[in-house]
Amino acid sequence: MAQLRGQEQVEEYLHQLEHPLKKEIEEVRSFILSVDDRITEHIKWNAPSFCVQGEDRITLNLQGKGFIRLIFHCGAKAKDHDVKGTLTEDMAEILEWASQDRAIVKIVDIHDLEHKKEQLKAVIARWIEVTS
Repeated sequence: MAQLRGQEQVEEYLHQLEHPLKKEIEEVRSFILSVDDRITEHIKWNAPSFCVQGEDRITLNLQGKGFIRLIFHCGAKAKDHDVKGTLTEDMAEILEWASQDRAIVKIVDIHDLEHKKEQLKAVIARWIEVTS
């Protein structure tokens, strides 16, 4: 996949992917890309990852049984971000915090995604704003 560019990497990855939540993964991908025109994508850690200005911000984790995770982070380089302190309570209620600059949203099925979409959209937009 190294010779493919970002979007092509993800499309090829998804074409070959065998996962019980493939429909949800494709919906999450489309949804994340729709939130902000600056978001690009590529494959990182053997899963789709979403970037702003070349810095990874959201990476899918597809290793779970019966769910997928969206990992919100600040890229590979350690930075002093307190994203947790900058999100409103209603945005943060869908997040499971791993640290001040890393959070997780778990999606179990398409209905769960639909239920979380509005909060998730706000979280994605705010995450990009405070980490860019």
